[in-house]
Amino acid sequence: MTPEDFAALLTPEGRALLDSLRDYDPGQELAVATRLRREHPAPLVSAALGQARLRQRAAAKFGEDAFRMYFTPGGAEMATRAPVAAYRAERFAALGVRSVADLCCGIGGDALALARLGIRVLAVDRDPLTAAVARANAEALGLADLVEVVEADVTGVDTSGYDAVFLDPARRGGRGRVFDPEGYSPPLSWAVQAARTARRAAIKIAPGIPHEAVPEQAEAEWISDHGDVKEAVLWFGTAPGTVRATLLPGPRTLRTAGPLPDAEVGPVGRWLYEPDGAVIRAHLVAAVAEQLGGRLIDPTIAYITSDELRATPYATAYEITDVLPFGLKKLKALLREREVGILTVKKRGSAIEPEELRKKVKPQGRNAATVFLTRVAGAPSMLIGSPVSAP
Repeated sequence: MTPEDFAALLTPEGRALLDSLRDYDPGQELAVATRLRREHPAPLVSAALGQARLRQRAAAKFGEDAFRMYFTPGGAEMATRAPVAAYRAERFAALGVRSVADLCCGIGGDALALARLGIRVLAVDRDPLTAAVARANAEALGLADLVEVVEADVTGVDTSGYDAVFLDPARRGGRGRVFDPEGYSPPLSWAVQAARTARRAAIKIAPGIPHEAVPEQAEAEWISDHGDVKEAVLWFGTAPGTVRATLLPGPRTLRTAGPLPDAEVGPVGRWLYEPDGAVIRAHLVAAVAEQLGGRLIDPTIAYITSDELRATPYATAYEITDVLPFGLKKLKALLREREVGILTVKKRGSAIEPEELRKKVKPQGRNAATVFLTRVAGAPSMLIGSPVSAP
């Protein structure tokens, strides 16, 4: 989509056409396009159909707002999920921040969340189309008075007049996702230097960043939403050296300001806990084990076990009925005996894939079970059980 195609979508004709496509079926796109081209220019129809597809996909991130917003394909994919952006905006607000320079703003997801809390935002992106989309989104959601969108290279923007800086470097290149932080655009080293010069700052990064790459001056936070790890954030001007795992909705935050002792390792008890992904990424499994009075089943595996059931928001609990050495024949026989037809397969420290296991054991029956393919004290093992119902 060119800037000219996008501008056509903002005309009264373009807006009306987009509104008419809210619930259209992409499987019927050819028939829909043929019909619409009788009444509208072909380029406008193509742009509207593409935007309608993006809005439908973006609804998973933005809910109902997606059907008033505008997207680019890359922007829709890389934009912060709305609940995560809202949580970060609340952290900024709690720090007393009233103005933010949002560098590499993309389609404006974070800028919108900040503005909804009354925070003034300078949103900067160097791509003309992306900047136009961010500007249109601020207008569409009634936030244009608080969001100023500027098309510019972020490395040349003066942020000294703002209470805080938020940076979201691009983590995709011509060949797909970029894993080296110095391959971000701009590089992480530049982002860190820019953050250090601000009173408050946050840098959104990939959750797979190694802990040794976290600057000493930063607080590192890993965020999950409904159990899925979405991102990591480096905070400056808050609590240097602190590590957080934040779970949404909630939020619920587990934190530590120093190294944790290694968790105890011991035999599998009646209860098994699967820590949230943010807890694992933040290296806070030992902190959860301590809260639960539990132990690890293996020094290299992030499963916690205990003999007493305790509630925690940071892990999902399972009742374990069987602990067996790994063996497909034995597992198949046990599942057949118990008439297990609904089988959930989880793995950690095992080479076998869940779908491969299901094909080999062919579960049949009216009962359900969960099998964990893992290691116990270094030995390949199978743990069989079921999730604990919430009280």
